[in-house]
Amino acid sequence: MQVYEAPLRDMAFVLNELHADDGFGDLEALSEFTPDLTGAILEEAAKVAQEVLLPLNRSGDIEGCTLENGVVRTPKGFKEAYDMFREGGWCALASDPEWGGQGLPEAVNKLTEEMICSANLSFSLYPGLTHGATTAIEGYASDELKQAYLPKMVSGEWSGTMCLTEPHCGTDLGMLRTKAVPQDDGSYKLTGAKIFISAGEHDLTENIVHLVLARMPDAPPGVKGISLFLVPKYLPKDDGTPGAANGVSVQAIEHKMGLKASATCQLNFEDSVGWLVGKPHKGMEAMFTMMNTERVSVGIQGLGVGEAAYQSAVWYAKDRVQGRSLSGVKNPDGPADPIIVHPDVRRMLMTMRAYNEGSRAIGAWVARALDAERYSSDPEVKARAQDFIALMTPVVKALFTDLGHEAAHLAVQVYGGHGYIAESGVEQFARDARIAMIYEGTNGIQALDLVGRKMPAHMGRYLRSFFHPVAAFVEANKEDADFAKMIEGLEKAFGALQLSTGTIAQKGMKDPEEAAAAATDYLRLIGLVAMGYTFAKAALIARAKLAEGAEDAAFYKAKITTARFFFDRLLPQATAAFLAIKSGKSSMMELEADAF
Repeated sequence: MQVYEAPLRDMAFVLNELHADDGFGDLEALSEFTPDLTGAILEEAAKVAQEVLLPLNRSGDIEGCTLENGVVRTPKGFKEAYDMFREGGWCALASDPEWGGQGLPEAVNKLTEEMICSANLSFSLYPGLTHGATTAIEGYASDELKQAYLPKMVSGEWSGTMCLTEPHCGTDLGMLRTKAVPQDDGSYKLTGAKIFISAGEHDLTENIVHLVLARMPDAPPGVKGISLFLVPKYLPKDDGTPGAANGVSVQAIEHKMGLKASATCQLNFEDSVGWLVGKPHKGMEAMFTMMNTERVSVGIQGLGVGEAAYQSAVWYAKDRVQGRSLSGVKNPDGPADPIIVHPDVRRMLMTMRAYNEGSRAIGAWVARALDAERYSSDPEVKARAQDFIALMTPVVKALFTDLGHEAAHLAVQVYGGHGYIAESGVEQFARDARIAMIYEGTNGIQALDLVGRKMPAHMGRYLRSFFHPVAAFVEANKEDADFAKMIEGLEKAFGALQLSTGTIAQKGMKDPEEAAAAATDYLRLIGLVAMGYTFAKAALIARAKLAEGAEDAAFYKAKITTARFFFDRLLPQATAAFLAIKSGKSSMMELEADAF
């Protein structure tokens, strides 16, 4: 059974309590968004997620999208849900008020995204991709294009996509073949084929705005010759309403493992009219603005699925009776005890819980940095936020989606045989979660970005945005008797991260394959340390609140218990990651390709 109730109390904790001392300070531009106001917004978002989107999750998966006469039809109920979502202003939550947005903090927006993803991941892609597209247009398009497209995209009347992948090339975009031929009026005619285009065609909005990577006739080879173009499904008329079709057609809907209610399309562009976004041959710079926005959001997708999987597993573990507790009967009036009494079931539930709470804490920290980058008036704070975002974006994308996928599979395990059949609904979580580890750059690519670009950038400057607060926290709390084991565990894991950083830097300078071989383990290691840091902070805050006699004492006690579980059972993975990094590439790369 798919169960979901928005974790509003934990969201309030990470939003208002956990990161109060994150070094980014109070942002004057966001001062109107008080805890009472943001709490009310999140409560309304929870209602939308639970009452409107969750009931469509399984039915949408069963029905899927259909292609009829060149038009994609979304599952029953999706159009009505989207209209309600748009009319409620949820599409415009964090967008710039200049274009009709509400200008809410990104920290609030990311928590809202989490709720939408938990309730209905397929649905989330439609407004989510549009928000990413508006980011690229706002940053790089001409004023004329901004005026023509941003208001309708921000409102959700029109949607957006990103068109990168082609049948013969995925990550290596330097191989793409889509052509863009300049026209006398300043526009371009685009011809080519794109695949795996999420929300590439659907019936939710009156127009779809594609951001397309293509090559001009004079383009140099490789990624240095790629330009970005805005290509609408329908060409706007003088009054701004959709006009003539623009040579964009759907060849097929991809038949996927999961996310069946999200229309992933193969698109053909046939002399489609488009306009340049950004500078010629500099399309990757503009597209990466969208991709980096999407990578953080994809990480939130992993967290969203992980939370829904956890709650569904908890419901089942309390409802299903099987066997007797090893410490004595807990349900004397029944034939057996609920399976939540068994240690191995508790292991799985606590693992999911800890990963979700740890991811939410890191996500809120990164979202705070996104707000500081945009709104801080202090150049030093803004620069530090930019460094932190650059470092943590690949970690959020890869770590959260890895853990969300793990949580989905743990939920199936908790359900046992019932989890493997479709009627339970939890096998959908496992299928839906899998793609998040792949799109927007596979998690292996995220790890390579971390060690190849982010770690050495500016002589390690990005790392300092993370290392310095962790080191300061450990030093300030070394003598804490209550949580000595936590602080010691964090200090050891942080030491392993520092040693691993030095090892990779030293070996990588001589042999790039050494750094690449360590990349995935290094990303997991930095993620574990970040979780340890946020859990240790959370435990200290919870202790103080309990000492003050907080009314919701049960919440703070559970926070300390979850933190203890993380340090006891999950943080030790840091040692394994360090040992794997230290071992080097030799056994990984020794076999000749023909020997596989």
